[in-house]
Amino acid sequence: MKTYLVKTEQAIPITLNEAWDFFSSPLNLAKITPKNMSFKVTSDFTETTKIYAGMIITYKIAPVLGIKMNWMTEITHVKEGEYFVDEQRFGPYALWHHQHHFKAINGGVLMNDILHYAIPYGFIGTWANKILVDKQIKDIFSYREKAIKEMFGEFGH
Repeated sequence: MKTYLVKTEQAIPITLNEAWDFFSSPLNLAKITPKNMSFKVTSDFTETTKIYAGMIITYKIAPVLGIKMNWMTEITHVKEGEYFVDEQRFGPYALWHHQHHFKAINGGVLMNDILHYAIPYGFIGTWANKILVDKQIKDIFSYREKAIKEMFGEFGH
């Protein structure tokens, strides 16, 4: 099975505490996901719910052609104010391991994402990644970067 790696980096003009507060709330993920994916957290959380190691988060998502599917991730690692990791337990990927790292920098926070993923179905999955999945994942991160800039402002301005 072929695995793929996507890395992103974004400087955000907010404090480390503000960044952690926002990104460690499962319900905020929908705010930075493209609307056309119909992303919805289905776990019974409130706005004040914060991630912890062992937390299970369930979603409904329509990643392709508006076809809704269930997705479940587990928060496997958390170091408050520094990083957390989510891993798929059920969903469209053969592997989904997503690290979220935060570091205070002069004027804000540097956020790094490291995503390892794999598509099931052998050569069909490899083909699907080439024509659809890779671009879609990069588009999601691009959308997220723009949404974060709209919510928190552009770094250095």
